Amino acid sequence: MECTVSWTGNAGTRSAMGFVAETGSGHVLTMDGAPDAAKPQNGGQNLAPRPMETVLAGTGGCTAYDVVLILKRGRHRVDGCSVKLTSERAETDPKVFTKIHMHFTVTGKGIPATAVERAIALSHDTYCSASIMLGKMAQITTSFDVIES
Repeated sequence: MECTVSWTGNAGTRSAMGFVAETGSGHVLTMDGAPDAAKPQNGGQNLAPRPMETVLAGTGGCTAYDVVLILKRGRHRVDGCSVKLTSERAETDPKVFTKIHMHFTVTGKGIPATAVERAIALSHDTYCSASIMLGKMAQITTSFDVIES
C-alpha cells in the first residue's frame, strides 16, 4: 500500500496548510489545517478535513466495513450501518488519540443484537487493522443500536 501526500500551498498564500493525498488505488483526498488568525501563513482555510479527522474517518470506515461483511456472511439482512466516532486527544504534543468511542447503528430485518455484538467484537479483536493499531494507544469503547427495518 502506498500514498503520496503533496503540499498545495506556499508561504505566500493564505492557504499555507492544504494537502492532497493520492492513494495507491488512484483516489484523491484533500486535507487542510484550521485557520490561524495570529499567523495566517501557518494555518489553513478550513476547506477540507484535518489529517487526524481522516485517521478517525478511516478507522470508522474500516470497522463498519467489517461489521457489514460479517453480518452479511452470517446471512443477516443488513439494510444500513453507520458508526459515529467520538474521540479525545492528548493535550500536549504528540496529540495522539487517548479515547475513542464508536457507536454503531445497524438497520435490518431480524438481526439479533448478539450477532451485531459479535460482529463488532470480531472487527475490533481480529480484522480492523486501523482500530487495532489505534487501540495500542487509545482506549476504544463501543456501543450499538439495532433498528428493525
